[in-house]
Amino acid sequence: MTAPPITRWPAVFAVTVGIFAIVTTEILPIGLLTPIADGFGVSAGTAGWTMTVPGFVAAVAAPVVTVATGQVDRRLMLGVLMLVLAVAGFLAAAAPVFWVLLVARFLVGVVIGGFWSIGAGLAPRLVGTAAAPRATSVIFAAVPLGSVLGVPLGTLAGQLAGWRTAFLLLGLLGLGTAAALLILTPPLPPAEATRPAVLRDLVRRKSVRSGLIVTFLVVLAHFGTYTYVTPLLRDVVRPEALSAYLLAYGAAGIAGTFLAGLPRATFAGAAALIAVSVFALPHAGPVGALVLLLGWGAAYGAVPVFSQAWFARAAPDAPEAATVLFTASFQATISAGALAGGVVVDAVSVPAVMTCGAVVAAVAAVVMGVRSGERNG
Repeated sequence: MTAPPITRWPAVFAVTVGIFAIVTTEILPIGLLTPIADGFGVSAGTAGWTMTVPGFVAAVAAPVVTVATGQVDRRLMLGVLMLVLAVAGFLAAAAPVFWVLLVARFLVGVVIGGFWSIGAGLAPRLVGTAAAPRATSVIFAAVPLGSVLGVPLGTLAGQLAGWRTAFLLLGLLGLGTAAALLILTPPLPPAEATRPAVLRDLVRRKSVRSGLIVTFLVVLAHFGTYTYVTPLLRDVVRPEALSAYLLAYGAAGIAGTFLAGLPRATFAGAAALIAVSVFALPHAGPVGALVLLLGWGAAYGAVPVFSQAWFARAAPDAPEAATVLFTASFQATISAGALAGGVVVDAVSVPAVMTCGAVVAAVAAVVMGVRSGERNG
């Protein structure tokens, strides 16, 4: 393959900004859960539906959008999906009642499923096969950056000007990114269509099913607890320090993304560190909480890398279909975790959900230890 002109690198950065906007929009309610709950007069568990809805919708949208738009130019799809994200941001900012906010979060889920499944594998088409690994790293760097920059900045904007302002700003970012994608990205006719039969065949593979199991357990443990970390931290640290703690967590996530590539790094090790961190967090003071958040962030930063690599290695002959399964399983479990965590929070307490999450993460580590022959890392 002849390498595309260097001018297509701006398209890579446009896709990166798009994923950054999506990641930030998806997990921003974690930093704004309390003011959202107070604003609508609902419980923290009910407000957690703002995390549950996008994940469940994205899990369905990943295969549906990818298959249904298999013959549509990928450039056009990315631009349209980013416009939908902008609409979702504006709708959330203006939501008069809680169910309208959930409608906005539904739209976010559609964007997550479609954009991730289409955009994550575009690097070879944009910069050529030789530069594809570097371009892919740039694109996936948007995931931890959403935690490092997006969520803390959104949380800070919410503290200074109200949570609605944070969603308004994300709507504006979505508009700008849509324009950049349509201007900077070259026409991208579908290279291959992902058919339902391909997805069914992949799920029949033992290694793919193993990947689904371990991803479910680890992501369930993480989002069942991390969705409610803000209410927990408000009892441990000063309110004005909350953004700094979330920033430290996100910075550790970036480090974890790179640490996942070390020879001795393992998926099971990341799960075990998550288990220890979330179990101890309710019992820690301000300094201990910071240390535990750093460990938690580093461990979870490695999880998407391990999980995606597991699916890619299990299906080297169908990379786009593997990305669809990765996206769908990840997003479904994000929702399941937020939902299960909300049930425990409302029925018992926030510290109780941390204990439950620690147990699930520990089970995940044991399962991966037993399946060491299939383990990533």
